Amino acid sequence: MIELRTTINLPLASITGVLILLFAFLSSGCSIFTKPSTSSLSRSKQNAPYNKPYKVGGKTYYPISSAVGYREKGIASWYGKESGNRTAMGTRFNPQGLTAAHRTLPLPTKVRVTNLRNGRAVDVIVNDRGPFKRNRLIDLSHGAAKKIGLHGLTEVRVEYLENMASNP
Repeated sequence: MIELRTTINLPLASITGVLILLFAFLSSGCSIFTKPSTSSLSRSKQNAPYNKPYKVGGKTYYPISSAVGYREKGIASWYGKESGNRTAMGTRFNPQGLTAAHRTLPLPTKVRVTNLRNGRAVDVIVNDRGPFKRNRLIDLSHGAAKKIGLHGLTEVRVEYLENMASNP
């Protein structure tokens, strides 16, 4: 029987360096950072009372579970006299803030509202319910309305940007 022996004499620093590079190469595929998905609301926000069906003036409204892809045209109005009152989410309403009320979008959701008469747009957080007047799509806080030149009623486009479940 023939016995083969191979001896490699490498300095310890070279072996250590090769092992470090090998470890770095093998572990690089294991640590991939991914941004958490914001395409749908977290379970806790989805099941919150403000995202459940509710009744106003004898009519029942059914909030949608996800606003991904939401885009609609309609009439916008503004509100601001309710300063200090609580929103549907329980936060204090700030008329100068960049917020809005919508009947069925999940709360909180970030949308872009574009005034179709002048092209000006504002990004707002939908944190309240309304408007409950016929043929109205969205109510903007006074601060948001000023940004797009809304003084009474105007036609707007509302587009979903992201849900704010992790950052209400």
